[in-house]
Amino acid sequence: MTRRPRRARPPGGPPGVKDVAAAAEVSLDTVSNVLNRPQLVSPRTRQKVEQAMADLGFVRNESARQLRAGHSRSLAYVMLDAANPFFTDVATGIEEVAAAADLVVFLCNSGEEAGREARHLDHLQQHRVHGILITPVNAADERLSRLQEQGTPVVLVDRTAGAFHGCSVFVDDVLGGELAVAHLIEHGHERIAFVGGPGTLSQVRQRRAGALRALENAGLPPDRLIDLSTSALTVAEGRGAAERLAGLPAQRRPTAAFCANDLVALGLLQMCVRLGIAVPDDCAIVGYDDIDFAAAATVPLTSVRQPRRLLGSTAAELLLDEANNPRHQHQQVQFTPELVARASTLGYPARSHIGTNTPAAVM
Repeated sequence: MTRRPRRARPPGGPPGVKDVAAAAEVSLDTVSNVLNRPQLVSPRTRQKVEQAMADLGFVRNESARQLRAGHSRSLAYVMLDAANPFFTDVATGIEEVAAAADLVVFLCNSGEEAGREARHLDHLQQHRVHGILITPVNAADERLSRLQEQGTPVVLVDRTAGAFHGCSVFVDDVLGGELAVAHLIEHGHERIAFVGGPGTLSQVRQRRAGALRALENAGLPPDRLIDLSTSALTVAEGRGAAERLAGLPAQRRPTAAFCANDLVALGLLQMCVRLGIAVPDDCAIVGYDDIDFAAAATVPLTSVRQPRRLLGSTAAELLLDEANNPRHQHQQVQFTPELVARASTLGYPARSHIGTNTPAAVM
């Protein structure tokens, strides 16, 4: 096979469309048509232009084309905590929808810091992204509404809309907290620790509210929910909570714990085992999210499951509809959580489901 010699790359940087036009001996308009409207170019001319691109090592400047169009072929997801598998699972659902629409997804991590989140939003707006999905530090942040007013669609993920006039996708966290504590009460526990924080996170407040509702429904006073607050929803904070739990007097020590997410629950479980606190005999544990690590723990973790990928894919579909449909109407889509019971509350072997992960309401 005869290999066609590669044309020398023009000096002064990467080759551009002018270099391609000169090498193929065609006009700039013809090169533009090959790139953007190839059906308008004859097969012979198109092949000649494409061969010139290959010989020169031409790479299309997609950013410039997108800026001329007024927006890019990309979405963005600003997640709350990239170290939490819950959010990476949500991102997977977003990417599935984006890929089907021939879009790419920028992933940004706020790390639960409002200032860091604000910088991400500024940069994404400057890059003219097609739209932004966000699990915000504060859903009431006026910046989110301003983005919409300035033409960037925004959808809240794992947050209720509240004062935000846009789409949101979320799980009924009050019900989730109620399911968790009702399960513990059904298994004879009447002193239950609530492990999680900070209280500035709406999910933490709502899950705790659900726990209190379960106590009320069972005729138990609210002081039977013993707060073991944490400064973050991390494994390390869960370990620290276990040490504090172990230090409580026997008569006040909870016999069970409901954790605001699985990372906290896994840290609590790990330290309980290390301290000789048997799970579930001495302390039953329920987590929240049902990340993959929950079932793989040394003592498989009972957890309240959220439909993580479905949250992401539903949010992305709403965002694309808002960006592309002039008749779009904002929706608040609520999903129902389910409790997956495992050995951390039931002993071995045990597994059961309570609830469903279908949308509970579209408002």
